[in-house]
Order: sequence, then structure tokens, then C-alpha cells
Amino acid sequence: MRSVIATGVAAALALVLGAGAAIAQSPPLPRPVTRILAIGTFPPGTEVAAARAILPQEVRATVKLYLGGRIAQWFSLADRAGVVFLLNETDPKEAAAMLETLPLGRAHLMHFDLLPLAPLAPLRQLPGMAAANP
Repeated sequence: MRSVIATGVAAALALVLGAGAAIAQSPPLPRPVTRILAIGTFPPGTEVAAARAILPQEVRATVKLYLGGRIAQWFSLADRAGVVFLLNETDPKEAAAMLETLPLGRAHLMHFDLLPLAPLAPLRQLPGMAAANP
């Protein structure tokens, strides 16, 4: 079983590392957005006391989004103040609007960078995957 997994991982890495030539020859295929990674940080000059005062409401609102299935996972940034949400959203505009409704967003005390995520494209180059329908 380990050798099958290792072979699959090695093939995927080879495809990723060799994808540069393939990308230069053909336009990229459209990839569906499956999740959005949202990285929330405090803008420079944010007053810590103002953010702390809103934090209890922020946590409650975030828990509601998690329980409602809109946030799949959430983390703290390890190297600075901030959060990372893996969102069950596919539209960056809808994700941004949702995050702006959170108390820190309404108070303009947190900024989110949104990164749309898609399936690993080079895996489509594996034998039998090009014609596969999602």
C-alpha cells in the first residue's frame, strides 16, 4: 500500500515539476474554485484595545458561520495576530461580503486576503484523467 501511495505522490510531483513546459505550450484549462482560503490580519495602526473589545462578538459570529457550514476550518496565524479560514465558498465576492459582516470587518479592524483554491491541475495529466468528468 505504501508503494502505491509513494508512486502516486512521485507521479504527481513529476507532473507538477514538469508542468512548466506544458503550460507554455497550451492555455490553462479552467479550474473550478472549490474553497477559498481567507487570511485575516489587522491593518497597520489598529488599536489593540478596540479589537479586544469586539472580540467576544467576533468569536460568536464566527462560530455561527462554522456551525452553518460556511467555515470548514479555522486557525490562528503562528507568527502574528490574525486568523486563517478555509471557507466552504466558491465565489470570492460572496466570501468577502460574508467576512465584512463579522464585527471586526464592520469596524474595519480586520483585512482579509482571499485566495481561491482549485483541484491540483497537474493531476489531470495522469493516465485516464484527461477525459474524466468531475
